Amino acid sequence: MLHAIVRAEAPRSITDLGHAIGVDQPRASRLVQSLADAGLVRRIPDPTDGRRVVIEATKAGRAHIAAHAEARAAEVATAAEALAPAERAELARLLAKLAEAWPA
Repeated sequence: MLHAIVRAEAPRSITDLGHAIGVDQPRASRLVQSLADAGLVRRIPDPTDGRRVVIEATKAGRAHIAAHAEARAAEVATAAEALAPAERAELARLLAKLAEAWPA
């Protein structure tokens, strides 16, 4: 959920976030509440509809995602050491192709 919130171009509603990660609204609401309790997201008034709120990441939430991404990159780099240079190049080529085809 936090990843979906951080990568969103603008703050989104809980329902929209639930759809983005494939969970129903009650589950999305609980996930957002957990993140809010941890100080990783905050609810703000929807600028287009004063009756609703939208969710945005806090500075701590963005930092959490960045740290997680760095840790994952280090793990991938360590695992890639098991590959020969030509295999790493082929893997990079295939991952780039997969990323291009990935749905938005």
